[in-house]
Amino acid sequence: MSRNLRTALIFGGFISLIGAAFYPIYFRPLTRLEEYKKEQAINRAGIVQEDVQPPGLKVWSDPFGRK
Repeated sequence: MSRNLRTALIFGGFISLIGAAFYPIYFRPLTRLEEYKKEQAINRAGIVQEDVQPPGLKVWSDPFGRK
């Protein structure tokens, strides 16, 4: 294998690894908004914002909501 091909494969593998790591974290929730909102409603059930939010900080908001 030539040196340039090996370098390209290593670099391409690294980029693929980063893409594979970001897909479930960032891109999957963006493509499945309704499913993500349902999961977050279940995960945040029973949490009172005033109990966990430090004083003086902005209250939680919907990350997908319009500003």
